[in-house]
Amino acid sequence: MDENKEKNYITEEGLENLKNELNELVHVTRPEVIEELKAARAQGDLSENADYDAARDRQAQVEARIKELEHMIRNAEVISGSRSTKFVRLGSTVEVKELDTGNTLVYTIVGTVEADPLNGRLSNVTPLAEAILNKRVGDTVTVKVDEPYEVQIVSVH
Repeated sequence: MDENKEKNYITEEGLENLKNELNELVHVTRPEVIEELKAARAQGDLSENADYDAARDRQAQVEARIKELEHMIRNAEVISGSRSTKFVRLGSTVEVKELDTGNTLVYTIVGTVEADPLNGRLSNVTPLAEAILNKRVGDTVTVKVDEPYEVQIVSVH
């Protein structure tokens, strides 16, 4: 498995958020779950103990998330806002105009870890982002989806 080659593109702020979540899970949530397990064990018969089963399930979820966060942090490649406003890059904020509707949309191109399209954060692997990456203001590109459409890049910041 070539895990070390897998990069998670992320902003400095996003990386800090992952580190904070990991810290919270390791130093607060994990000890809470251990105490829940101890309390459930103290109730006796574990074979019919719903509290024990729930605590074990929570422990499994917490440990899985810790491993996931550690992997994301280990493979993080920090992106910064584009220094050049000539081309669309990871970290760029881009205004595009849909040519068929005339609607303008503004997105910041981020890695998949931080993607949140409803809040203007578009993953670099989406069809729209792939179409506009490395393009410049004034370029018109076709977004390759089931029903392709064209957008024009209005501005890059």
